[in-house]
Amino acid sequence: MKWTPVGPSRRMVVSSVVAFAAFGAFWGVWGASVPRVQHQAGVDDGRLGLALLFVGAGALPAMLLVGRALDRWGLRVTAVAIAALGGAGAALALSAVNLVVLCAGLALVGATSGAADVAMNAVAGRAEKVAGRPVITRAHGVFSSLVVLASLATGLASAASLPLAVPFAAVAIVCLVAGVLLVKALPAGATEPGHERAPAADPAPSDRRRTVPFLLIGALGALAFAGENAHQSWSAVFAHGELRSGTGLSAVAPAVFAGTVAFTRFALGGLQAAHARAVLLAGAATAAAGAVLIAVSPTLLVAGLGLAVAAAGTAVLFPTLLGIVSRNVEESRRGRATSVVTTVSYLGFLLGPVYVGLWADAVGLRGAMVAVAGLAVALFVLAPVLLRLSGFGGPAERGAATDDEEIRRAALRG
Repeated sequence: MKWTPVGPSRRMVVSSVVAFAAFGAFWGVWGASVPRVQHQAGVDDGRLGLALLFVGAGALPAMLLVGRALDRWGLRVTAVAIAALGGAGAALALSAVNLVVLCAGLALVGATSGAADVAMNAVAGRAEKVAGRPVITRAHGVFSSLVVLASLATGLASAASLPLAVPFAAVAIVCLVAGVLLVKALPAGATEPGHERAPAADPAPSDRRRTVPFLLIGALGALAFAGENAHQSWSAVFAHGELRSGTGLSAVAPAVFAGTVAFTRFALGGLQAAHARAVLLAGAATAAAGAVLIAVSPTLLVAGLGLAVAAAGTAVLFPTLLGIVSRNVEESRRGRATSVVTTVSYLGFLLGPVYVGLWADAVGLRGAMVAVAGLAVALFVLAPVLLRLSGFGGPAERGAATDDEEIRRAALRG
């Protein structure tokens, strides 16, 4: 019996959903647990801010290294990274009783999280290419949904006075189960049977093997993530400081943003590759409009509407960029390509809240929201240019669906 891609494609899609769900569950638990972690460690706000820097310090080198591990040992590296992330979170919850241990624990969480981030995006990219249909954007929607659900569940656990370790232990079990499922579902080698000699989606640029094209796409991803995390991190502060809302209502703002991101990714996740450039431009324009609406909002209701608009715009940006790369990269370099794009984009995620803080000091929070709109405008202007320079914005994208069909046919013939 000849190999058929139906079973493997379904397993790849399920694997991407499982990975993103576990990842979202972890970060939902973490986000809702930060105040309790701070209290247990006995650190003030300044020292907590210092400790949180260790997340990025651990994540960045791990993100750069895991790409080579994926290309060397295959996608099952994702299973190890996801399981390790759950274990790192549980260890942090049990041991973080002072600043030193907290910093070490956050560095470990950052390293495992960074590795899992790159690896699960590589799985989603592979799933999209094998299945011949959009996967990445909806997988990111699963992540956003689980962040919201796990945050709410952790809040309930805290209200019930359960120990801090309980939600972290629960998510560690979830991550371990996800790791086991991923080991069973993902191919054992660096490539999947029938695909190792499949032609690339399009030769695209003659220097595809170089890193520069992926750096260019990563720069666009950094702009996208900077705007996304700026809203996620500062929306509650804006509502409380500029609109004089109570702390309870202010806390709703990040949930509105995350919920809208999840809804948008599910709603638009089925758009085909041919629409990628249009989705990027529309998303950037929408994100800019939402940020401006927040900046001029006279009431919390108007600000909430602006936040929802901004969330809808930013929701599609990074998944679309990752999909463009994923459909065009050679399978032997998928891990490294995903690593470069994700790492550069992650820099924007780290710097976005800092960017808002600097502008807020200079011109106030409303002016800072205009500056966030400027990030989206920059992405709108630069996207066509950088896509063309990278070689991923021309005929390769217009013909992506046809090329994927050719890959599947070649696999069947092989």
